Amino acid sequence: MIQVEHLVKKYGENYAVNDISFTVEEGKVYGFLGPNGAGKSTAMNIITGYIAATSGRVLINGHDVLEEPQEAKRCIGYLPELPPLYMEMTVEEYLTFAAAIKNVPKDKRKAEVERVMQKTSVTHMRKRLCRNLSKGYKQRVGLSQALLGDPKVIILDEPSVGLDPMQIIEMRDLIRGLARDHTVILSSHILSQVSETCDHILIISKGKIVAQDTPENLSRLVAEYETVELTVISDPQTVIDVLKPLEDLSYAVLPLNEPGKVRVTIRGDKDTDVRSIVATALAQARIAIVAMNTISASLEDIFLRLTGNTPGKKPVAKAAKAEEAAEDSAEAAAEETGSPAETEETNEGDEDK
Repeated sequence: MIQVEHLVKKYGENYAVNDISFTVEEGKVYGFLGPNGAGKSTAMNIITGYIAATSGRVLINGHDVLEEPQEAKRCIGYLPELPPLYMEMTVEEYLTFAAAIKNVPKDKRKAEVERVMQKTSVTHMRKRLCRNLSKGYKQRVGLSQALLGDPKVIILDEPSVGLDPMQIIEMRDLIRGLARDHTVILSSHILSQVSETCDHILIISKGKIVAQDTPENLSRLVAEYETVELTVISDPQTVIDVLKPLEDLSYAVLPLNEPGKVRVTIRGDKDTDVRSIVATALAQARIAIVAMNTISASLEDIFLRLTGNTPGKKPVAKAAKAEEAAEDSAEAAAEETGSPAETEETNEGDEDK
């Protein structure tokens, strides 16, 4: 759907975008992340044809943005960070005007305006002046403008900036709904929104793309180890006896309030299939697994690690925090019950071996 090839944008001797390439597939939501000044807004403005690149090219559905600008731009709906509204127009007047600019046939404009208002839930605001709208509704009207003409690609630059928590949730659900009929590129500083909304993430730093993959694969990329959390039906000592022979794994065993259930947090090298090893060992011991989850690095951890925003200090993955929390909880539980904490770690050279 979109091909970006060796894109460069220079201002004097400074690179805003420095030789970036990526492909956007149809029907997915792509998240474009980067710290302030990283070049993501510049890249998005080049993709939409608002500014020209120094070198490289952008193809939208096979059309070069510079050589075939009209054909390429017909495929794009763009919502900039500040919605381009005319404040003295009503919502309906503004969208009718925008439809005319986008060359929507005159006999189809009324139906098209009605369609996008319904899709963004602003129909009841049709007679309201744009200047009297809340921030959330201004964003919705701006998004309605981007949807006029039913473009194949929707590009959203910080669509949730300035919104309250409820409006952010509504905007996230709206974006996910758009993915059923459009390819969506989303630039956002709200990492939780990107994590919950996007199928694929591109991270840009200092004008270069430093990583691009699914959220799950990016999590594995930055993780130093894999951590798995299980709930099993057994007593703590039996679980410890089963896990003790497993080399290169560390673990914490925590009795739960529910009788007969134990929570186990296990950590191993990221290249080790921890889930398979542990599940096999527990199955052979006839210990039932009630729940099993892999604890991954958060998008915040990934973002900070790959953009180099933690000089001299590596972000702590949630996996490590989870294990520490499990061990602390075990000690706390032991103090409350008066019994010794059922935690154990296996390491090479332990005296128990």
